[in-house]
Amino acid sequence: MAVLEQFGDEIWIAAGGTVMSAGFRYPTRMALIRLRDGGLFAWSPVGLSSELRAAVDALGDVHFLVTPTMMHHLSLTAWRNAYPRAVLYAAPGSRQRRLEIVFDEDLGDEPARGWAGQIDQVVMRGNAIAQEVVFFHRKSNVVLFADLLQNFPPTWFSGWQKLVARMDGMIGSEPRTPNKFRIAFTDRNAARASVKRILAWPAEKVLMAHGDPVRAEGRAFIARAFDWLR
Repeated sequence: MAVLEQFGDEIWIAAGGTVMSAGFRYPTRMALIRLRDGGLFAWSPVGLSSELRAAVDALGDVHFLVTPTMMHHLSLTAWRNAYPRAVLYAAPGSRQRRLEIVFDEDLGDEPARGWAGQIDQVVMRGNAIAQEVVFFHRKSNVVLFADLLQNFPPTWFSGWQKLVARMDGMIGSEPRTPNKFRIAFTDRNAARASVKRILAWPAEKVLMAHGDPVRAEGRAFIARAFDWLR
């Protein structure tokens, strides 16, 4: 099986290993987007194996390393060391979470010059746990979510963890916002404004770090996924 799977025009995805958070195992997934100048935009980098690095290098030079939320930080040092010339972007809270990592720039609502006109972005505001930056790749019509939408196979958890996962909404018929994140939206007006911007994108596919991708009717899926908020 190929390390990288092409997910659309100039976008590839790769599955990483599992990581632990609050006693739960999480699968990981990243995306690579090739920009007009041939440089690569690496979203939510996963563990960097020799096979993954060879596949990445075959696509082009990594110009940008992007962590969409402060909780996606475990592999940043390895990627920083492997691609020292790449510009490392911090999500809100990333600098405080990893004081030993030197971030070059910060993510906001406006795209950086290096990917403006190719990748749009919105900070999902109003959440007390973490402010995630959601991206939209125009060429492939793919929206990228990190933690706000999740879905795990029914057999992924067992015992008490499976019970908690069901109660949190991590297991279901399609990806959804876990209940812990729903409760953490203390400023729902700000969150609704962010969702309104996301729904303006002509999304066809939706990629998530923790769940199977949605491969058709992406905008309708996003509307359903955030209906509880709207």
